This record gives sequence, structure tokens and C-alpha cells, in this order.
Amino acid sequence: MSNTLTPNKPVLQAQSLRKSYGQRLALQSVSLQLQAGEMVALLGPNGAGKSTLVQLLSGLFVPDQGSIQILGHDMRTQAPRALAGLGVVFQQSALDADLSVQANLLFHTDLHGIPRRVALQRIAEGLAQHGLQAERHAPVKALSGGNRRKVELVRALLHHPAFLLMDEATVGLDPASRKALVDSVYALTRGGAVAALWATHLVDEVEQADRVIVLNKGLVLFEGTPAGLSERCGGIGMEGAFLQLCAQAGAGA
Repeated sequence: MSNTLTPNKPVLQAQSLRKSYGQRLALQSVSLQLQAGEMVALLGPNGAGKSTLVQLLSGLFVPDQGSIQILGHDMRTQAPRALAGLGVVFQQSALDADLSVQANLLFHTDLHGIPRRVALQRIAEGLAQHGLQAERHAPVKALSGGNRRKVELVRALLHHPAFLLMDEATVGLDPASRKALVDSVYALTRGGAVAALWATHLVDEVEQADRVIVLNKGLVLFEGTPAGLSERCGGIGMEGAFLQLCAQAGAGA
């Protein structure tokens, strides 16, 4: 399966996504696109619908309405091809803490059918890029929280996805580790190899994003540049604008 980017074709195209859990409407007609090399921030408070959107985009759940395409492959009808173009770092760690770093990474490459020789080379390169060579054979449970997150980022990129989905990936990290992870993803997107959607409630993580999408109560309240978000609310800064938009949405509920 090829994860090759097509010029001018969206890496991700999601249209009119709607999802309910019983009587609770979690997402209401949410649409978004990502182009190659873009860093897009999905900003929203707890309960905004970010996790639901991440679950839909990663194929864990199916939308009640709407469509999702990754590299032009429809998530409903071509799920294996769509998911081959996706790398995910979830909020909750998905590593086996008792296995070594390398064993965790090899499990991922085996799932994607990557030949062992190629897999070992990619693992070595990914660990070296993040300064984790010495931890290659260490059990995951022996790593710091920051290094575990780096391992998860390495894993998410081993099959060379075009679309990277980061779901509250810095939860529980110290400030230095949080900054290092954010900087790593920004560097990846600026290299043009991958588009990233960064879901968070922490405004300082997304101040350099190409675009910001503010989500609250399942609705998109704003989509535009970080500067545009601040200007929309009178130039009070991104954090102030974010809080003001969410407060206005709550008052209108």
C-alpha cells in the first residue's frame, strides 16, 4: 500500500461528521481538511468532542453521518488503505510496559507488513532522531514519561504515514518533555513529509500552528490562523480568545 502524497490533494478530508451517544450529540456537522506539511491544532475544552473526532478519524468508531478520506481512501469502504496512511499517538499509552522498546516497535512494523530488515533500520533511525538509542533494549516501564511519548511518536511514524494524529499527547509530561514533543511534531510537518492534527486544550502548544480549529459542544466555533483567532476577539491573545469563544458558546447553550 502506498502512502504517497498527491500534489494539491488533501491528506485528510472529513465532511459533515455527526456522532451521537444515545441522546447526547457529541459532534454536529464537523468538516475539516489537511494538506501535506500542515500543522493544524484542534483546540477545545474537556467534553468539546475532540476525543470523539479523534476516534472517528482513527477508525475506532464510525460516524452516524458524514465521510472521512485519508489520501483519497474512504474510511468506510477502504479502511485498510486509509489507515495505512495514518499514524496516531493516543492520550492513553498503547505501549506494552513489560516489553522492550524494540519489541514494541517491531510489533507495530509486523502489523504493517514491513520486512524485518527495513523495520530494524527504521527503528534505529527513529530512536537515534529522538536520542533513545541507549533505551532500545530497555523495558518500556523503565522509561520516563517523556521518553515513552517519544517512543510512541517513533512508532506512529514507522510505516511512513502521511497523516499524524496527536490526541492530547502531552498529558502528564513535565514542561521540558512537553516542549520537546511539540517541537518534534512541528519539525516533521515543516519538513513536508507529514500533516498533523494536534488535539489539545493547552493553548501554548498550538501558537505556531498553521491553522487552529476551536471545537466546543461538538461544534466548530472558529477555523483560521492563530492570529486570526486573537483578532476575532479584539486582539486579546489566543488563550483569551479561546476562553471567550467557549464561554459565549456555553452561554448560548
